Amino acid sequence: MEVPRLSQHINSPNSPCEEMIKNLSLESIQLCERDGNKSQDSGIAEMEELPVPHNIKISNITCDSFKISWDMDPKSKDRITHYFIDLNKKENKNSNKFKHKDVPTKLVAKAVPLPMTVRGHWFLSPRTEYTVAVQTASKQVDGDYAVSEWSEIIEFCTADYSKVHLTQLMEKAEAIAGRMLKFSVFYRNQHKEYFDYTQTHHGNVMQPSPKDNSGSHGSPISAKLEGIFFSCNTEFNTGKPPQDSPYGRYRVEIPAEKLFNPNTNLYFGDFYCMYTAYHYVIVVIAPAGSPGDEFCKQRLPQLSLSDNKFLTCTEEEGSLVFRHAQDVILEVIYTDPVDLSWGTVAEIIGHQLMSLSTANAKKDPSCKTCNISVGR
Repeated sequence: MEVPRLSQHINSPNSPCEEMIKNLSLESIQLCERDGNKSQDSGIAEMEELPVPHNIKISNITCDSFKISWDMDPKSKDRITHYFIDLNKKENKNSNKFKHKDVPTKLVAKAVPLPMTVRGHWFLSPRTEYTVAVQTASKQVDGDYAVSEWSEIIEFCTADYSKVHLTQLMEKAEAIAGRMLKFSVFYRNQHKEYFDYTQTHHGNVMQPSPKDNSGSHGSPISAKLEGIFFSCNTEFNTGKPPQDSPYGRYRVEIPAEKLFNPNTNLYFGDFYCMYTAYHYVIVVIAPAGSPGDEFCKQRLPQLSLSDNKFLTCTEEEGSLVFRHAQDVILEVIYTDPVDLSWGTVAEIIGHQLMSLSTANAKKDPSCKTCNISVGR
């Protein structure tokens, strides 16, 4: 039985439990801190005979929901009226010590049949580790609660965005993509040492590597999809790649048809910003039938090569014509190795603007343009 979406409340020390759960099936409340294994709230009585949840199982995990169930001793089971759930983000020793701590989420639910769905995008984030423990409770005539001991603490990790979530994100990106401009090359900037190493150690062939953690926290391609990053945006007044770059003073330019053609598939990967007015869209080009193509088919919305709002390849008068969206910065990931001999490598005449790099950049979770109503 699925429980309705949760809503948060602030628990005043003087407010009765009755007000916190009135007319609610599953509501988020601030309970007292646990000391040891039992609740110490002055308004909650302890009753040893209430069964303690054990063998907790977490299933049907998404980016902002999960199902929870457990076993209980049948003794006094019929007296249970509510469940108390203690949900916390797992501590990360590498987290920023200056960032405020995440407030633990305390939930109270009416005793519905198990498994029970817990859903709430304001306290569940995608691809995040959590701990959870459970109490059973019995509401008394005076409004107080008798509670069991806390269950054991278990850990689980939420999932990435699904195709449904990514489609919602894609629709938001389509709304601001703007008109399409022609381009003719994909380009990739790096330091000279990168190209020297590629020539010496990889036979002049650039190799795919795992994508970094930039963009949406729930993106299924972060740290999982292997590919090579390219750009294709052009300057409006010249129709050519910009002279500056955040990534290095050397640039390889590859004719667009070498990477993007009817023998490739195109996928939407992400939409994000970095606390600026600029918005980025990630698309993935994968040769049909390649390992990268199979990875994307399972996880990402597929785009028509000739009819989408971000990157197109159309045949016009016997030749392939390529266009990119004007009002977003496209980040293109190509999933197969790329031979440098397919294009040319040269030093750019502009500047290396490191401040514009998106390497491991974190998405602005407050931006209404590029966020959807699930975990960020």
